[in-house]
Amino acid sequence: MRFSRREFIQSAAITAAGAAILPKSLLATPKTDTITGVQLYSVRDEMKADPLGTLKKIAEMGYRHVEHANYIDRKFYGYAPKEFKKILSDLGLKMPSGHTVLGAKHWDETKKEFTDVWKYTVEDAAALEQQFVISPSLPDTWRKDSSTLKYYMGVFNKSGELCKKAGMKFGYHNHHFEFSEKIDGQSLYDGILQNTDPELVTQQLDIGNMYYGGGRALDVIRKYPGRFASLHVKDEIATAGSEHGYESAILGSGVIEVRKVLEEAIKTGGARHLIIEQESYQGKTPLDCVKEDLQIMKQWGY
Repeated sequence: MRFSRREFIQSAAITAAGAAILPKSLLATPKTDTITGVQLYSVRDEMKADPLGTLKKIAEMGYRHVEHANYIDRKFYGYAPKEFKKILSDLGLKMPSGHTVLGAKHWDETKKEFTDVWKYTVEDAAALEQQFVISPSLPDTWRKDSSTLKYYMGVFNKSGELCKKAGMKFGYHNHHFEFSEKIDGQSLYDGILQNTDPELVTQQLDIGNMYYGGGRALDVIRKYPGRFASLHVKDEIATAGSEHGYESAILGSGVIEVRKVLEEAIKTGGARHLIIEQESYQGKTPLDCVKEDLQIMKQWGY
């Protein structure tokens, strides 16, 4: 169809007028080099009861990326890797990362190598075309003193080498203890970052968990530029009676400067995967919460 010059000018004027009355938040420029996803632990009960139905609802909300928190006996939420990949693909979803704790059963201390259990973990993650294999905890026995921590950070580096061979990268996800616990006068988190190779081990910074351990996301990102390829995007509100005095809530409603952290993490921290996680819901349903969180992220341009 061809337009006359007059029709073109009229059409452009109408478009401009329409844009002028839209909320500025809806006109935010998308950050095309980042992805926004959801950690499925946010809807853990729903995934346990009905994984297929829950994933369908997640896709209908507009999510295109998910992160798993359930890998047991070489299955994701009860499905073999190839089967789960097809389920995701049919729904227009991808799973660029997932959580599996790297622990004692995965490292053979006698042989100084990984057990088949961890090798299968990496193999199955690759079958899902993950970019990151992320361990979301650190066993107590691996952090009892500086020499022990340094040794097991060497194991982290070796996991990074194993993941690299499969076209992926190993990562670590923090909670709060990494900031509240000290070894030889420095935080455990400093010990983790200073004893892991950035080329082999990335950090998935949970910007909410760290808060009640005394960590502040902006400070950490600036201290270790380029180390945070992935974020857990989370906000926290003060809650009497909760374990740590805070619980996660809708983005923008709490004490975390989420939007400012996102900007700094992308600019300085190297963040490209922005993974929404909400674990407490203040009377709303988990599905309603992650839907609202996604809408807020879109308003912010992500």
